[in-house]
Amino acid sequence: MEPFAKVGDIIFIDPDDGSVELAPHDLWREDTWVGVTKLVVGDRVVVEIGGRLRLFSNTLTEPLRAGLTVEGTDSDGILGILSEKAIKFLDDSTEGALPERFIVPPNENLSFEDFGGYSDIVTRARELIELPLKYHDALNEIGARPIKGVLFSGQSGTGKTLLARIIANHADAVFYAINGPEVLSKWYGQSEEIIRRIFEDAKKRERAIIFFDEIDSLASQRSDESHEASRRVVGQLLALMDGFSPDTNVMVLGTTNRPQDVDSALRRPGRFDWHVDFPIPTKRDREAILTTSGRKLRLKEDMPHLWVADRTESWTPAELAAIWTEAALLAVSDGRRALLPEDYIGGYERVAKQRMGPRG
Repeated sequence: MEPFAKVGDIIFIDPDDGSVELAPHDLWREDTWVGVTKLVVGDRVVVEIGGRLRLFSNTLTEPLRAGLTVEGTDSDGILGILSEKAIKFLDDSTEGALPERFIVPPNENLSFEDFGGYSDIVTRARELIELPLKYHDALNEIGARPIKGVLFSGQSGTGKTLLARIIANHADAVFYAINGPEVLSKWYGQSEEIIRRIFEDAKKRERAIIFFDEIDSLASQRSDESHEASRRVVGQLLALMDGFSPDTNVMVLGTTNRPQDVDSALRRPGRFDWHVDFPIPTKRDREAILTTSGRKLRLKEDMPHLWVADRTESWTPAELAAIWTEAALLAVSDGRRALLPEDYIGGYERVAKQRMGPRG
């Protein structure tokens, strides 16, 4: 006996007499999907749809093989073949186009003189990143275990990205910048493919740095409740970092303000096992940051850096640099083309007020 309804059918129940009626199919159209056939075994077909593998029965009279672009619905399975070629989920036109998008061109005007304060951190970061890149062959001859990954931790605005770019410039290394949230949201299901191709491109370079900003959002701690895309990205990163050969001269950097949220497997030896912490700057660091961030500005008189440094405890370098922006606004609004000490103090007062937030 044929069933009255099947999966995907819509039925109406009359509230008066309780009778059941099958609704016309054109009243409730089921969305179709587009996927790529990955495996054909007898009358069963494995189809990749949006990064996930689905199993369907083969009901087509046309022969199926792996590598076809097909359309279908969840209830009816495969409806037809759209193309003899597999559709590309990534929107790049050439194989080399995708990695190139993530390369940040070197900035010749960027140097260590642009990074104020944190002298111990700068020294340590250069030891862990710049030296292994520049003296890769010498370290191999010594037989030292290679440094593959370094984790930069600290609050936003403490200069982690800036220091990484300066080191890349100084080491003459190709710099790939990957923003974790952007990759996951824009290319869901294809994140691991993007990362794999960036690593492959980096391995061809004489020196390269692969930089993951907010890596905790891309490779968070895996659990039963964690996102499938994140689990797959972690697995891909583990495989890629473990697959470095002795000839590979690539350093992988990650930034985070929550190092405990980065998957523990990525923090084991041979991966991101080196750690540089960027704390809130001390008074001495604040004075150096203020001096450095203002050295390219037109100043009419000496500025009271120590006075401002005394009053900015717990401020980040980004907040300190913002003082100069506010000071410049005050100067131009007063018709001047250079900064006076009163502009500097006024800029400090404005940023300090912003830090306090709105008052109810």
